[in-house]
Amino acid sequence: MSITLQISDTDSKQIVQDLAEHFKVEMEEENNEYCVRIPARLGAGYVKGTHFEHGVGVLEFDCQLKKKLVLEHKKGLVHPLKLLFNRESMILHKFDEEEEEHEIHRLESAILSSTPQNNHIFTFPEGCPINVFSLEINRKLFEDKISEFLSEMNEDLMELFRDVNGTQIFYHKAHYSLEIAKFLEEFTECDLTYFMKTVYQEGKAYEILSHQLQQYLDDLNGSGKHKILRQATLAKIEKAAEIIEEELGRMDNIVSLAKRVGLNQTTLQQGFKRLYKASVNEYIRNFRIEKAKELLESTDLNISEISYKIGINSRSYLSKLFKEKYGISPKEYHNQIRKTNL
Repeated sequence: MSITLQISDTDSKQIVQDLAEHFKVEMEEENNEYCVRIPARLGAGYVKGTHFEHGVGVLEFDCQLKKKLVLEHKKGLVHPLKLLFNRESMILHKFDEEEEEHEIHRLESAILSSTPQNNHIFTFPEGCPINVFSLEINRKLFEDKISEFLSEMNEDLMELFRDVNGTQIFYHKAHYSLEIAKFLEEFTECDLTYFMKTVYQEGKAYEILSHQLQQYLDDLNGSGKHKILRQATLAKIEKAAEIIEEELGRMDNIVSLAKRVGLNQTTLQQGFKRLYKASVNEYIRNFRIEKAKELLESTDLNISEISYKIGINSRSYLSKLFKEKYGISPKEYHNQIRKTNL
């Protein structure tokens, strides 16, 4: 089952306002930030809109839904240029009256522009974490900001930004860079307030915009430099995680792991921080403790045997880490499991 909503896609505030009306909840408003909480009957989380000057805004979807949600942007409106970054589960996009449907996967970005007749339709899945960041640019208002630079701008970018009335459909997708991932994190996790928060987040929005446009130009000119680095780096980082999980009991050091996947140690560490919110060592440690818990639940191995199997030489060190994570020692947890199974 799915829910289909029609919304007025003119700016980030209007979208949040329309969602609040559809959900029959109040829109929260503070300074230049607008938020609607997903009602419990539909899921959990929020959709947030932030408004800046010159027609620049941000939309953030951070939620999990009980039903598939389809957002149809109303026809007859000039929609903002969208630079969309998907940080979690795959979402779908299509232009109304067009056959092709676009899959936008985790860690992918898309630059999107519709016409008043071929409006955007976005589909968000149910039962999956949704984390989407969209930089929204009203090109008519933004023109004042960049007018003095238009003559020096790349022809492709000039054409994209000069389409202030939305006469052309535009779609471009690629993986976004680790730098942009850092800027997204810094924007969403900003703990400043009032004026300082607005200034900081506006600066981050422009950093995201400039980096994304530079990557787009690199894709166009055929150099492929940024695109190859993005895709290859992400694949190698994921390969490193696979090696850790498959070879947990005989895990090499970080330098050796980086060499095996063809990255330097710094890039590997940065990649794990971006993808898994943990350093390589933290990822290994967390996975070992999770594996120990799984083995306690599903096997008859004793604590010493489990320690050896997950690559921890000291039984006492395993007990220390396990208790830090779960608040109980492996022995106590094992006894609980045995009592439950009696």
